Amino acid sequence: MSQEALFYIPLIDGSVQCTLCPHLCVLKEGKTGVCRVRTNTDGKLMTEVYGYVSSFNLDPIEKKPFYHFHPGSLILSIGTYGCNLRCFFCQKCTISQTAANPELPRTYFTPEQIVDKALNQPGNIGIAFTYNEPVVWFEYMYEIAKLAKKAGLVTVMVTNGYINKEPLKALLEYIDAFSIDLKAFSEDFYSKVTTSKLEPVKETLKQIRNAGKHIEIVNLLIPGLNDDENTFASMVRWIRDEIGKETVLHISRYFPNYKMVTEATPVSLIRTAKRIAEKELDYVYTGNIYAESNETRCKKCNNLLISRYLYTTNIVGLDNTGKCNACGNYFLKKP
Repeated sequence: MSQEALFYIPLIDGSVQCTLCPHLCVLKEGKTGVCRVRTNTDGKLMTEVYGYVSSFNLDPIEKKPFYHFHPGSLILSIGTYGCNLRCFFCQKCTISQTAANPELPRTYFTPEQIVDKALNQPGNIGIAFTYNEPVVWFEYMYEIAKLAKKAGLVTVMVTNGYINKEPLKALLEYIDAFSIDLKAFSEDFYSKVTTSKLEPVKETLKQIRNAGKHIEIVNLLIPGLNDDENTFASMVRWIRDEIGKETVLHISRYFPNYKMVTEATPVSLIRTAKRIAEKELDYVYTGNIYAESNETRCKKCNNLLISRYLYTTNIVGLDNTGKCNACGNYFLKKP
């Protein structure tokens, strides 16, 4: 469904400038932005994916991934089409690196219908905006999130963080937690491999932190592109200093997809990065490694709090308030 977008400026020649993300696309009549789903139609910026759901599933929240936010819970997850980045290695290219083509598989749901479905899913705690990049379907996400919060549901956003400050400010009122892809710590990488910039993502992380929202960061480690140990260590130190030592970092294993044929990241490289990160951050986990242990222990007494196997989570060392049952020092948000 086509609907007028938020966050744009009409220009005197009939063009429009989108102000949703740092690309700040200027679009002449009939042209579409980098995201492939926001178009200038008769001098108005229109979102072409409002209400069109490409992916819909009840997922473990750990799959997003969130390890320190309502662990062991299920969350209704939805996505549409499009993305404002052009990552060569995109792991979800069939829905993110495509336009709003009516021939693609999709089902129309109003925001009210999505919230109603969320409320009627057994064991569900809320709604996750995920799969493709939620920033590019801002309007749909925003309306759903407002309704979800009124209904007492949890809301989370899985995003590349490439969004301007004013749209993010609007979202912060209704989104409880953010999983942010910090793809590298190099402007050169962001420019050449994702067609974007690093600095706006760093600003997004700081804005979310300042709002007091829960953040978990994901870094997809790709051999030869963002695996330099010194650069990685600089990223980890920045996270420690700017976002907080307690920030959860997921180091995820890359597999070839979309336009990139580089072999999958060696597990040894992931483990080396984990050792580097653990020198600066309290909670570091690995992803996309079969049967890898990702347990959580109390930082004060080393009591086992949460054990995990793939997406199976067992909370073994927390009391009913989410504190360590051995020393009372640790807290996790729970349903």
